[in-house]
Amino acid sequence: MTPFKINTEEEEITVGKLSIVGTPIGNLGDFTFRAAEILGGAYLIAAEDTRRTRILLNHYDIKTPLTSYNSYNKEKKGRELLKLMKNGHEIALVSDAGMPGISDPLYHLVRGAIEEELTIQTIPGPSATLAALVVSGLPMDRFSFEGFLPRKKRRTQTLKNLAEDPRTVIIFESPKRLNKTLKDLLEAFGDREIAIARELTKMHEEIIRGKISEIANQTENKVWKGEVTLVLAGRPK
Repeated sequence: MTPFKINTEEEEITVGKLSIVGTPIGNLGDFTFRAAEILGGAYLIAAEDTRRTRILLNHYDIKTPLTSYNSYNKEKKGRELLKLMKNGHEIALVSDAGMPGISDPLYHLVRGAIEEELTIQTIPGPSATLAALVVSGLPMDRFSFEGFLPRKKRRTQTLKNLAEDPRTVIIFESPKRLNKTLKDLLEAFGDREIAIARELTKMHEEIIRGKISEIANQTENKVWKGEVTLVLAGRPK
């Protein structure tokens, strides 16, 4: 397929729109009629990873052209996309999975659209953060979301700060680092309740609940795979 080329040489016409579209976090059935309609009617879809988004589009027979928008090209591509919207076109913004802007660089385009006073609408969709929280068995009335932990610099201090938070804490983690992270959490948090949500909405979905020490010991030699979300009890009063 010939790559889609953005034309930014058009004369400025009616101001367009940025549509922020939530996409499935695993199961392709978790996609709304409205989201499909918006993606199908947009001038262009800006995706974090066009290969992953193409799978979704093919599944729903959506023919809208794709272009990449990620942390590596956000400055240059962002200017091009803003130009298109100022020329009257609707751009749909999606991430690899879930709602755009959560632990990914796509919020930069939203900020640019706000500064240009463009119309912005959101089409809500699945969220790994909330999906993990509601099945964790931990308090849901107040929670904090950390995203991915620092790998080295600031990691110890970040964990120390999170350990003092009385709210339920939600963290994303790579399966390759999960065993080490469980040990780090045990040291920083003490032996609290934790829920590990893996491959949510997918065929091999797994929810493990218990004390950090119990799970760390039972899974010490486990080879984790897939997307992982951790939900931890807040600091006891």
